[in-house]
Amino acid sequence: MNQSSMNLTNYLLKNLTDLFEKNKDNEKAIPMEKYLKNHFSFLGIKTPERRALMKQFFAETGLLKLDFQHAFVEGLWEKEEREYQYAALDYINKSLKLVTKDDVYLFEKLITSKSWWDTVDSLAPNAVGQIAKEYPEVKEEVIENWATGNHLWLRRASILFQLKYKGMTEEDRLYRNIVQNATSREFFIQKAIGWALREYSKTNAESVKQFIHAHELSSLSVREGSKYI
Repeated sequence: MNQSSMNLTNYLLKNLTDLFEKNKDNEKAIPMEKYLKNHFSFLGIKTPERRALMKQFFAETGLLKLDFQHAFVEGLWEKEEREYQYAALDYINKSLKLVTKDDVYLFEKLITSKSWWDTVDSLAPNAVGQIAKEYPEVKEEVIENWATGNHLWLRRASILFQLKYKGMTEEDRLYRNIVQNATSREFFIQKAIGWALREYSKTNAESVKQFIHAHELSSLSVREGSKYI
């Protein structure tokens, strides 16, 4: 990273940190931390307020008019309080048109660090889903390995990345990734399978119904996946 890029990253991080610090609320932080099983510390900035602050931040810095700022995202991910990871997601989701094929490795890094459902469930259908749509080869080159690997959250992401595809869903790939994980006893895998099936059933209910009947899935996956069929 050259000096000007470092200066920009430092400016952006300081600006946002100052903004968040001025608006933190230690009392609100307590229930927010409990909601995520005390895995992360919080500043106590709830979602509506954070989004308002991010809107202010984007307007004041002009960040959304710049190229995608990888170092800014990574800098936010390194910070302790969870709101900074949410801020990174806010930025990523506002910048999806700027991401490129190689950014899948950045998102893989984010999925596998400070991992929990709250960040993974944003990254998978948004950032990863966008890249896989624009660069289909990523499915075979990268996401296929997630589905068969040992990392819980990458496996969940491989099941959920097509969540918003609707009629563009690659049914065979969705079902293959589900079958590869169907014997998992992990709650977050069983839940992801049910969620993905439920969402796809809105597009092709009969296909999902047949799939559920033809495969041995957990009761949680079946219950979630059958909601609309």
